[in-house]
Amino acid sequence: MKKTILSLSLTAIMMAAGTNLSVAASKPAHEERNFTEAKILRFKEIESRVLEIKEMNFSEMSKEERKEIRSELKELNKEAKANRGSGLYISTGALIVILILLIILL
Repeated sequence: MKKTILSLSLTAIMMAAGTNLSVAASKPAHEERNFTEAKILRFKEIESRVLEIKEMNFSEMSKEERKEIRSELKELNKEAKANRGSGLYISTGALIVILILLIILL
């Protein structure tokens, strides 16, 4: 019983992996990001402001000041994430396959 389930699951995984490789070969390996000078300058401003905030002494500040700084950091983080582009995404099917493999192997 276990051998048939294992062989069927491995066959399904091999078939799925084979199709993904053929699709991946047709796509470019890496897309270069071209940032304008304004964006690069803004990134440097954000970085310098974050470094200034890290050097601050929070023990001497009031609760309201700490809240303002925290909200400013969140806004800077959102702006930086929006400008740098998207990240790595794992599809649901790939996640399920990984979990099944982990369960089988462990």
